[in-house]
Amino acid sequence: MLTIEPGREVLGARVTGIDLDEPLAPDDFARILRALGEHGVLCFPDQPIEAAALRAFSARFGELQVIAGAAGRTEPGMPEVSVLSNVIVDGKPIGIPDAGQDWHTDMTYNHVVGFVNVLVAKKVPTRDGKPLGGTEFANTQAAYEDLPADVKSRLANATATHDWNNFHELMRRKGSKRPALTEAQRRERPPVAHPVFLTHPITGRKVIYVNPGFTVKIDQLEPGESQEMLDYLFAHVLKPAYRYRHHWSVGDVLLWDHIGTWHYAVPDYAPDEHRLMKRCQVLADRIFDRDLRERMLGVPVAAE
Repeated sequence: MLTIEPGREVLGARVTGIDLDEPLAPDDFARILRALGEHGVLCFPDQPIEAAALRAFSARFGELQVIAGAAGRTEPGMPEVSVLSNVIVDGKPIGIPDAGQDWHTDMTYNHVVGFVNVLVAKKVPTRDGKPLGGTEFANTQAAYEDLPADVKSRLANATATHDWNNFHELMRRKGSKRPALTEAQRRERPPVAHPVFLTHPITGRKVIYVNPGFTVKIDQLEPGESQEMLDYLFAHVLKPAYRYRHHWSVGDVLLWDHIGTWHYAVPDYAPDEHRLMKRCQVLADRIFDRDLRERMLGVPVAAE
């Protein structure tokens, strides 16, 4: 029987009593989706599923992102399943060697934004019996609720620009070996604007939808004011009260909500301490559609 056990922190719950190698019943999927909105991060322990099952489970939430230039970066024959790894075999890295290691929310640089990430842990580094390479999260729903009223009012109708190149260059400055984006690559992913405050499609609560990785300006403010406000919002979301760290175990499947959280892969392990994850990224192509959302959630949705 499906059981959802909330954690004691601002995010997180454990989900047991189902087998992710098998298709989920609609009622079970709807419960998981509602729990995702409420808890932001769901851990399915002891589910060492392979890539095909990971892809099938992830596809229940929306369209899967296909990774460009997939050779060597994804599961063979499955460009929707990324391999995140620091493992090197015969001098060649297995998968993507330097996953993003700074606070961000995936795919805010897209016109159709990201909805969820789904990862399964295949190798987890440990030292002195303790797991390394955790993933930290911040709750942007709770952070919005605690904003001063004047900030909520001032930014109620504001938009912000998100740019893939900003995060790409940030990673290069931190030592990533990735080359600079070409002009053609930048044209493929031009900057896009989204509301500073989004309404979460599952909970109906507001979220702070800017992040340090991809957001470069608040469009309605002068450059100096924009940077000052972004710095304020970033610092606010990253207060300890809104943060939670997941400590991985082999076989964990972790599902998290991009709309209501930020995340950060903690780089506290050495090159010879191996970490290997398989990942699907899911677009928010369905969850913002009211009719589709009602079918997924299994309950009526209030008119917007």
